Amino acid sequence: MIPTRTGERTLRTRKDRAIDVTGERRAESQEHRPEHAEEARSGEVVERHRRSVRRRTRRRFTLQLGTLVVVLLAWWAVTAAGVVRPLYLPGPGAVWEAAVRANSCYPAGEGSSRVLCGEQGYFMWEHLLASFRRIGVGVGAAVVLGPLVGFLMGASRWFNAVTEPYLNFLRALPPLGYIGLLIVWFGIGDLSKYWLLFLAAFPPIAIATINGMRGIQADRIHAAESMGANRWQVATQVMLPSTLPEILSGIRIAVGFAWTTVVAAELNNGIPGIGGLAYIAGTQLQTALTIACIVVIGLCAVVLDTALRSVTRLLVPWYGKAA
Repeated sequence: MIPTRTGERTLRTRKDRAIDVTGERRAESQEHRPEHAEEARSGEVVERHRRSVRRRTRRRFTLQLGTLVVVLLAWWAVTAAGVVRPLYLPGPGAVWEAAVRANSCYPAGEGSSRVLCGEQGYFMWEHLLASFRRIGVGVGAAVVLGPLVGFLMGASRWFNAVTEPYLNFLRALPPLGYIGLLIVWFGIGDLSKYWLLFLAAFPPIAIATINGMRGIQADRIHAAESMGANRWQVATQVMLPSTLPEILSGIRIAVGFAWTTVVAAELNNGIPGIGGLAYIAGTQLQTALTIACIVVIGLCAVVLDTALRSVTRLLVPWYGKAA
């Protein structure tokens, strides 16, 4: 059978189409190859970064744990060798026994049927909760009022000019400088302690808020206003997100400062309270119990700081990262 011209044209058209389709598929595969390769490379970079972070974390934890073990061994060796009297530096075992005794019940004396629980009528964890309650009230009030005053001082020049000298004066005063005056004004109970912790935590938060307000770029405010935002929207959607990292940093500093002030706040009628327990144990020459309280105070400070850093990373994940 002899093929006609029409059949030949049809065959050529089919071949041309097949060639075009094959070429298009090759072109598409060549176009997608760089994208897939780039995605694969980026995934490898991310995975290498994660492995590097995990290695650094393990090294840091191992170094810290090793340092702690060395310190404990040196402490035990010094006390076991009798270089320092137990009255001045008891051994780690004695400190541990004091901490356990402060959290358990025991007979008042040999052959006595009277049972005592904890120290000064409270378990150590009850002393710790009382200190946390005082810090929660004092620092909580500072967390509420500090950003408000900082916003006003950062937004209003005349208000800043009036209040800034008093804020700096309050920031420069040590807590022990006005604890006696607070006792005269508010009594020896918890109210004076709340005020002391509030006054210790308020200046860092307010100053951090002011610094955050001064760091806001004017272009952001002008852009929001040009899009029809009112003052409330500018304050809540532009100023607050811009100052939030500084506010959280100020809260972190304030909590640490207030936690160190808790001992001064509980010097007078501080039972229950971990600072009051440490002070009374020191005056009664219960050195092991005093060191146990100091260790608990330090561990709680580390936990608080770690928690605040985690909250900061959660609320402002962009803070500290390049744009």
